[in-house]
Amino acid sequence: MDLKNDIDWRSLIIGSAITAGLAIFASNGGQDWLMLFSSVGLLYVGWSAKNIKYGTVLGAIAATPLIYLALVTKAFGNEPFYSTTTGIIIVILVFLLIGAFIGFVGAWAKRSREKAKIEYEKQQKTGKNKNKNKKKNNN
Repeated sequence: MDLKNDIDWRSLIIGSAITAGLAIFASNGGQDWLMLFSSVGLLYVGWSAKNIKYGTVLGAIAATPLIYLALVTKAFGNEPFYSTTTGIIIVILVFLLIGAFIGFVGAWAKRSREKAKIEYEKQQKTGKNKNKNKKKNNN
């Protein structure tokens, strides 16, 4: 694994910043529904990954700013749950699993999109649906 060439560092940093920024904005502004949109950064990290495995790992890495915000700065509230060792471990695991899952979804969506593009190009080259295309162009 070549860290310099295999990982898109720019998208990892931008995706992490989007995730953390929207989470901070949502928690400080009082609009909890904006917290849902912080996953856009994690989707972006997964989408720009080389493959699904990298998307999953990079999604978990991109979720680490949320762990810092929750446990160190208490940006999401000062819950007594965060003060126990078990609570801290559960919070860390949940954030990493959510980040990995959303990164996986982003990478999977990119792979599905690329397959659909290739399939569409094959249909255009083989002449399948050519008559339909001619009818559309004539109208």
